[in-house]
Amino acid sequence: MGYQNAALSDLTQRAQDDPHLGAGRRLLEAGHISSLQFIYAKQRLKVWDTSLTDVLISNRWITETQALEALAAELQTQVIDLGQAPPDPRLKQFLRPEMCLKHAAVPWIETPGQLILATSRPEEFERLRPHLPANIRLPKMVLAKERDIQHVVAQMHGTSLTRACETRLAIELSCRGWAQTLWLRLACVATLCLAMTALFYIAPEFSISLLVLLTMGFLLIGVAMKCVALAASRQATPALEKKAQKRSGRLPRISVLVPLFKETEIAGALIHRLRALTYPRALLDVVLVLEEKDLLTQDTLARTTLPQWMRVVTVPQGSGLTTKPRAMNYALDFCRGDIIGIWDAEDAPDPRQLETIAAHFANAAPDVACVQGVLDYYNPDTNWISRCFTLEYSMWFRIILRGMARIGVPIPLGGTTLFMRRDVLERIGRWDAHNVTEDADLGIRLARFGYRTELSLTVTQEEATYRFRSWVRQRSRWLKGYMITYLVHMKRPGLLLQSLGPGRFIGLNVILLAALMQFLLAPVLWCFWLLAFGLSEPLGLADLSPHLIGASMVTLGAATLIDFTIAGLSMRGQNRRGLIPWVTCFVIYFPMATIAAYKALFELIFLPFFWDKTTHGQTAEGQTAGYSAVST
Repeated sequence: MGYQNAALSDLTQRAQDDPHLGAGRRLLEAGHISSLQFIYAKQRLKVWDTSLTDVLISNRWITETQALEALAAELQTQVIDLGQAPPDPRLKQFLRPEMCLKHAAVPWIETPGQLILATSRPEEFERLRPHLPANIRLPKMVLAKERDIQHVVAQMHGTSLTRACETRLAIELSCRGWAQTLWLRLACVATLCLAMTALFYIAPEFSISLLVLLTMGFLLIGVAMKCVALAASRQATPALEKKAQKRSGRLPRISVLVPLFKETEIAGALIHRLRALTYPRALLDVVLVLEEKDLLTQDTLARTTLPQWMRVVTVPQGSGLTTKPRAMNYALDFCRGDIIGIWDAEDAPDPRQLETIAAHFANAAPDVACVQGVLDYYNPDTNWISRCFTLEYSMWFRIILRGMARIGVPIPLGGTTLFMRRDVLERIGRWDAHNVTEDADLGIRLARFGYRTELSLTVTQEEATYRFRSWVRQRSRWLKGYMITYLVHMKRPGLLLQSLGPGRFIGLNVILLAALMQFLLAPVLWCFWLLAFGLSEPLGLADLSPHLIGASMVTLGAATLIDFTIAGLSMRGQNRRGLIPWVTCFVIYFPMATIAAYKALFELIFLPFFWDKTTHGQTAEGQTAGYSAVST
């Protein structure tokens, strides 16, 4: 027994050192790799955060089976096939499923006085010891393929993993409790409508004046926000953004989640675009996230050969909720990276985007937990809506978000091309599975926990929605999510003020509340346009004070010109000057957002969790286009 314990201790020590290096030597001696391949892989370890066998596998010099066999010989253990010899289900309580997936290990069988774990990462073996029951002193390892381990963990712990992906976030920071508050929401709306009707009936002139002042107030706040953001964004580029172009330290492993749902038109183009990435394949982990009930996309991918660095994670059905954040919560446990990114199905990222992101994190301060890239469109010329959409997004990402981030205001993130430190993401509760704009909520929550988001210069191009119906549906989901996010975080305004501080608290209200109210109160602005052209309007604005009318006209005109100016300035350096004249179409483009805002308000009351999905791959560019360089 003493000899056995000594041998097992030696096995653990060798696993702690670097079993992959010894396995590489065995592969070299067996003639599976050449001396040059071994030297190349060994040199990569100095600049890549990976293992020697992963480098060899990523270059297709060996297979995973060969790597495991060499590791088993080095560690004096064996390779098992979990499909032929599955784990004992009675042992699943020994190790939580999150730990199993994080360290690629699963309790396999138990012999008298000893637990045997199957793992694909022997170097992680010792880290599992604190998570095992106290009476298991000296566990033993066997080796198995990582995808087989993930498969059996998903089968053994499917119920708990599925429940966790919907409820990980603390209830006080989530909107999932809204399912039981329909009557309360109806009562609030009815009370507000009755109060407004009574006020307009009792004092119509005062009510209209108050409504105009309220509208112009929010418009002025929005204008002030844009001007401040413009000034901040035009300042000299901080040293960090310049340093982020240069690599520093070892490159990390990056996992990128790509949620797919009924994406049969786009799947082939997506894989083609991602193949253009230049990030080392040994460090690249692209996870295609599918819903269990989405048989169309599953069938499409089943007929597609995926590269070795791309894999599929299928999210089981649970309570009936089908949202992007729920799917990502589930898939996160299956990721290998220390940095977690998100791309959408129609995205065409800059081929060197991941190098830029890795360098940004390497040079960033410890409190920078998230880096947001710039979103752009590869089909701006489809029609006038796509042109205005491109102009609007250029304003938002290149000027407004960048400026607000520089002055420290919490920013609502975009749903794609955002990258986060995994440990921070897990610490703050991941995504709110019930929020239809989980990205905006996550940006605010990061700020509440004391973390910052920075904007990166890297660009991802995607497909601009160009049909009126699709545009309104997409925008209504975004605005509904903004409404939900604002209400969730303002449930306890005092606590929010304490966690953010006065300046960031005001900034949050400006960037969310002012934007929402501008869209909801926009019909008042339309009446001023009618009045300006001598047409009749329903509010009777002509009876108001001439000074109020004059001030409102000046405010409206100035706000319009500022939008035109910022949109035009955001086009600098993009070789898209032909889009600038289309800023004049904003006067008919933004009214569509008001339609979307009232649709969002209706759904906020009756369908708060409804996900109005956008269909991708509707243009020729969406089905074939790759990334084309666009300056920031």
